[in-house]
Amino acid sequence: MPKSDIHPQWYPEAKVYCNGEVVMTVGSTKPELHVDVWSGNHPFFTGTQKIIDTEGRVERFLRKYGMMEGGSEPSQSQGKKKG
Repeated sequence: MPKSDIHPQWYPEAKVYCNGEVVMTVGSTKPELHVDVWSGNHPFFTGTQKIIDTEGRVERFLRKYGMMEGGSEPSQSQGKKKG
């Protein structure tokens, strides 16, 4: 049993707003939460994420590990230690 008068008010049905619309309800110590980004409009979750690659790092990584179509496979000597 929690001590009285030391814990914040708990709102089990707090509404989460994004762009003026209720997007979900959660438990919170505030009755309303206003957010800019949530899983419904975040590029990672909506599948619209774009990788910004200004120096070719992603392409170089994909080519190095053979994940790119038409890329070279890693050679047998890479990753093995002589011993």
